[in-house]
Amino acid sequence: MALVRTADLAPDGRQSETALMIRRGVGRLLRGLGYAYLPELTLASGRRADMVAVGLKGDIWIVEIKSSLEDFRADSKWPDYHSHCDRLFFATHPGVDAGIFPEEAGLILSDGYGAEIVRDCGEDRLAGATRKAVMLRFAQAAANRLHELADPRLAGTVTEIGDD
Repeated sequence: MALVRTADLAPDGRQSETALMIRRGVGRLLRGLGYAYLPELTLASGRRADMVAVGLKGDIWIVEIKSSLEDFRADSKWPDYHSHCDRLFFATHPGVDAGIFPEEAGLILSDGYGAEIVRDCGEDRLAGATRKAVMLRFAQAAANRLHELADPRLAGTVTEIGDD
């Protein structure tokens, strides 16, 4: 069994104010496109994606937030996200040079009030078993977070889920 720590809906101190601003704008964009998202979702690889979104047809996007050039340079884990999503995007704000982001990923610009996809990316469809594993992880995390709202004493507990 893999162990997954349920996350609080509130920021946990790891995210900068700029990253939270970017996330808010991207969240509004995703919702407008018909996607539901979860922030800070731990994947089967043990990596934690900044945002995982699920569309009405079951497509899965990962959005990796980068608030600065230094933030991007310090991150070498993003290529691993390709194996957990159909489409991978970076999200940033207009003050970051868009040219630093790799062409194989899409790019979203956010001002905190909204966001825009400024570079789309190709789709690489997940295998059925992988899609099911990501969807189960997403669903369980969403249900646990909702339960924690109803019963705050549960926040931060560890929950077992099946091997992916």
